[in-house]
Amino acid sequence: MQNLAPIALFVYNRPDHTRRTINYLQQNLLAEESRLYIFSDAAKTPADESRVEEVRNLLNTITGFKAIKVIKRKENMGLAASIISGVSQLVDSYGKVIVFEDDLLSSPYTLEYFNEALQRYQDEEQVMHIGAYMYDLKADKLPPAFFYRAATSWGWATWARAWKNFEPDIDKLMGQFDAEKKHRFSIEGTMNFWKQMEQFKAGKNNSWAIRWYASIFLRGGLTLNPSHSLIQNIGHDGSGVHSNNEDMYHVNIARKPLKGFPLEIKESKVAYEAIKHFLKNRKGTLLQRAVRFIRQRFS
Repeated sequence: MQNLAPIALFVYNRPDHTRRTINYLQQNLLAEESRLYIFSDAAKTPADESRVEEVRNLLNTITGFKAIKVIKRKENMGLAASIISGVSQLVDSYGKVIVFEDDLLSSPYTLEYFNEALQRYQDEEQVMHIGAYMYDLKADKLPPAFFYRAATSWGWATWARAWKNFEPDIDKLMGQFDAEKKHRFSIEGTMNFWKQMEQFKAGKNNSWAIRWYASIFLRGGLTLNPSHSLIQNIGHDGSGVHSNNEDMYHVNIARKPLKGFPLEIKESKVAYEAIKHFLKNRKGTLLQRAVRFIRQRFS
């Protein structure tokens, strides 16, 4: 496969997570042909300095890619600013990018999926984002891959033509929503996407991802997704900046290459209903919710 997309990996202060993420990436079929750019954020506090340094020492030992470039931030940018800057840099240079954070385990076929999809849909303006993670859906007759409105942030890819529509200004984004759009944006109230927008405006989160999804949604864009996840997030152990200790999003990574991309550029009704059902029921019974609350409170 020619003209592979560069991989952007964003890391901070989790050496064990970073090591596992890189090990799985190295096992991808296209790793040796891919360029890897690693953006290492600087420590936010003195308490983080030793672990940031441990991560950076690990980065010096990486092999297995066509080329490796480590960008060591001199000051702490925070995840959102680091991702926005790094993605913008690489799409400006290459026209496309594959994005990983430091807590994502990949299938051996994840890079293959990303690159094939980037090539297949490069001229389809409505397709703005390629996701590799998918919930553990139980529905029958799901296609191997499908289009959907929301953008997942656990392993993704995009093009310069789509990223140019990213709007970082939360006020500009929120001003374009009415009640009906909020309902559709939140998957009919089954996911707290609009609440995330409000929390960002209130300074309670610093999510680049919710603003990227809103930017896609407001332009009528679509995201491509696999029905069987090609990514597992290992950050839900309480170690991440924006993660809790929970397992409702756990999946088994696909061990086979994805065969079969959608020909029609439209949201899959079957997949949408399956995702809506998952989101509506993901927290389980009252007892399961209570157990999860106690586990998070005392972990």
